[in-house]
Amino acid sequence: MQYLVSVIDDKSNPGSTDRQPAISAFNERLIAEGYWVFAGGLADTDTATVIDNRGDEAVLTDGPFVESKEYLAGVWVWDVPDLDVALKLATEASKVCDRKIEVRPFL
Repeated sequence: MQYLVSVIDDKSNPGSTDRQPAISAFNERLIAEGYWVFAGGLADTDTATVIDNRGDEAVLTDGPFVESKEYLAGVWVWDVPDLDVALKLATEASKVCDRKIEVRPFL
């Protein structure tokens, strides 16, 4: 089963910035254990553009779609046997990243 694993940062209390070596080691383990599908960090929210083309013409707006102190900082996609494995890995990921983690299954 595949899961979207979101890394959540907090502008008022950001995680540690020196975590890249630990994150890289964790990623290597995910690859070795066959759980890795994809991962990537995201640029700051001030680089975002929101497009709304539900009306007569598209409206492009600079910035995130929601103003919030918490924001999506990166994602993993894992292919794991079940939710228990996903939650165990996410618990480790939270420690490695020094950030909150959200786990959601793909439909």
